[in-house]
Amino acid sequence: MRITTTACLLLLTLGLGANPVPTPIIPGFGYRVHDVERPHPEKVTGVSALHTTAPSDATVLFDGTSTDAFVKPWPIKDGALVAAPGYLQTKEHFGKCQIHLEYRIPAGREISGQKGGNSGVFIAGKYEIQVQESHTNVTYADGQAGAMYGQYPPLVNPCVEQGEWQSYDIIFEPAKFDKESKELLSPAVVTVLMNGVVLHHAQPFMGLSTFRQVAQYPKGGVPEKGPLKLQWHNDPVEFRNIWIRDLGEYTRK
Repeated sequence: MRITTTACLLLLTLGLGANPVPTPIIPGFGYRVHDVERPHPEKVTGVSALHTTAPSDATVLFDGTSTDAFVKPWPIKDGALVAAPGYLQTKEHFGKCQIHLEYRIPAGREISGQKGGNSGVFIAGKYEIQVQESHTNVTYADGQAGAMYGQYPPLVNPCVEQGEWQSYDIIFEPAKFDKESKELLSPAVVTVLMNGVVLHHAQPFMGLSTFRQVAQYPKGGVPEKGPLKLQWHNDPVEFRNIWIRDLGEYTRK
């Protein structure tokens, strides 16, 4: 799907705020950060959220009742966390890990571009997988549901209708830096499934997630571990069944 220049300007105004300064071009691509001319992925149908029970070695972050895992919990409504002002942040920090969570954007809520159904999953507090309404809503491709925000659109779009639950399954490997020079040895890598469909497979992050800028890794390096964070973006997105497995605890024998 391609979008006209007029629609581009309209979406930038609605979703990003009117800003005449163009974003930088992503190195290696012919598109700018948040470029609405960037092609959108193919829509795939016949999918549904995976409500996966936490395995015995997982840390259950939210089971519909307790919010003890979080620093400043969001409110609970009908067994779901409802996004409210401030990030939802875990007390514990994680590095190499597997994450499962489910989200829903309330049915009937007005959605336009980046407004109305926006949130994000920040892995290790630094790398964002976008939460968005993308079943019918159109926004820039690197900011639609399942995107590695500001970097890569998802391979396909398996979103279900607004008001239905969606699931993310994420496998994350943190970036490695030289202990002495602090130079980047290997970037952070992520595999993401949405509703059981692969969106990114062992895809390196260009750098830390950022808005309207090309992602980079800081010269001084970044810690391998950080909190799992869910973003408040002025929209009451709902979350349930959140668990995480610390893969750093395991070594292959």
